[in-house]
Amino acid sequence: MRRVIVLAACAVVTAALAVPARAGSASTAKSLGKATEYVVLYKDGVSPEQAHAAVKAAGGTIVRENRDVGLATVRSAGTAFLTDARRQSAVDGVAANRAVGKAPTLTRTAAATNQAVEKEGRAGGRTGRAAAATPGEEPLAGTQWDMKRIHATAKGSYKKEPGDRRVLVGVIDTGVDGTHPDIAPNFDRALSRNFTTDIPVDANGAEFDGPCEHPSCVDPVDEDDNDHGTHVASIIASPVNRLGIAGVAPNVTLVNVRAGQDAGFFFLQPVVDALTYSADVGIDVVNMSFYVDPWMFNCVDNPADSAEQQAEQQTIIRASQRALAYAHRHGVTLVTAAGNGAIDFTKTLVDTTSPDYAAVPGEAAHSRTISPSCVAEPSEDKNVLVSSSIGISDRKAYYSNIGDSYVEVAAPGGDGYDTADGKIDLTREVLAAYPKALAQARGELNPDGTPNVPYVVRSCKGSTCAYYQYLQGTSMASPHTAGVLALIVSRYGQRDRARGGLTLSPDRAESILVGTATEHACPTPRAYTYTRQVRQADGTYQTVTSTQTCEGGQSRNGFYGHGIIDALGAVTR
Repeated sequence: MRRVIVLAACAVVTAALAVPARAGSASTAKSLGKATEYVVLYKDGVSPEQAHAAVKAAGGTIVRENRDVGLATVRSAGTAFLTDARRQSAVDGVAANRAVGKAPTLTRTAAATNQAVEKEGRAGGRTGRAAAATPGEEPLAGTQWDMKRIHATAKGSYKKEPGDRRVLVGVIDTGVDGTHPDIAPNFDRALSRNFTTDIPVDANGAEFDGPCEHPSCVDPVDEDDNDHGTHVASIIASPVNRLGIAGVAPNVTLVNVRAGQDAGFFFLQPVVDALTYSADVGIDVVNMSFYVDPWMFNCVDNPADSAEQQAEQQTIIRASQRALAYAHRHGVTLVTAAGNGAIDFTKTLVDTTSPDYAAVPGEAAHSRTISPSCVAEPSEDKNVLVSSSIGISDRKAYYSNIGDSYVEVAAPGGDGYDTADGKIDLTREVLAAYPKALAQARGELNPDGTPNVPYVVRSCKGSTCAYYQYLQGTSMASPHTAGVLALIVSRYGQRDRARGGLTLSPDRAESILVGTATEHACPTPRAYTYTRQVRQADGTYQTVTSTQTCEGGQSRNGFYGHGIIDALGAVTR
């Protein structure tokens, strides 16, 4: 997993960065080769014929189109396509996508930050003693402090409402290992889709997604070569099957709606396609733990960006908002992670990681001052529920982004440092499914199949064995919230006469979720200081502190939103 898909920290970088090239210049287009790809957003209300005529007039050829939103991937060898397309009355926005046959140059800052958070402490991390499972529980239930915290247990919500198989939960992520023994019983392969094509190497020949496992570079819908999407899916709906763990909603149906590369990048067209597909096939809840690349924050007029970059961000905002509104309008409840940067989204900050993808040669990340008017997509969309992360003691996790009016609810996402001595304990992270193929490829298993690292756990039932790993992050908090929403639809949903299954309006589902969450006031003092003892390569520990300020009251604040989700409370109100 390279760019683990949650919002990265906006670390201040002082090194000089290259001045981005402008994609609209003739010299740029020529340097991209015979053809360049663009994303073109049509104006609302134009007919397909008008839109197609506009693309053709500008010298482009449509290779992929989403008519629900009015977004197309277009290929053109013309040196002035961007300029000519924007002059068309039927076009609302255009942005360079990527050079055909080439991949972006990756800025590794975001990737390194996220991986450091989600896989923190693996070298020398402790593993505390987990409670033994009691009769009626899954074998590894003793490790699931997260499920106990929200009362998603055999004696809690499972007894009252384990979920309805007619409820569909879409996982928009890097893929789902649908063959995993603790996912397969609830996985709908026929309904799952992959909207991405893997990119083996970047423009410099360095590995990007890695070698393609399949000739088309399009993975099957039951494969995850990253590991993130599988972990997310398992938290939502691992079944009660006397193997490993159980998810929040162990009887609902999982659908892989893949929009992320193996490398963890989420480009605009696949995200839009995944959202509208989810709406069209009747998916009830969608979990999203990503931002739409290449901009962590999209600003329409940031002076640090070129005119071309500003136009690109405008296109991302408009297209994302259309797709999210379409899904919400068609009954999809949308959930996303707050992000792992330990930053306040309501304050001015500095972003040095964008753009993390070079649409044109020479483009590179640069330092930008981000005002609250800039938006992260999809987390800052009005139709999306944002979940922050808490640790085992209920404290807001040290890495979780915050913001009064930004965070809607809080959920267990793990905090390995939430310990008495401030040293990491892996068992205070979240345990969920892990593809066996990745554990083998990464050298984490002994020849006999037993794990040789502390963060991987095996569970067997007869001759069937499954693997699990500890991770922490708001990407782990968000699927807990998605799982509770799936229980809400299962409990209170009505028959969907148009598409089958059950349905419940997103506004109603959100109202129940928020109304049954346990309110949690800001800490005292509100400026809370986290102290972590971070293990160094030589075995010594370095004290690391950070202070974050919680704003708001008990009923709504920047750390916990309206409160900590409660699976049992949501189905017994």
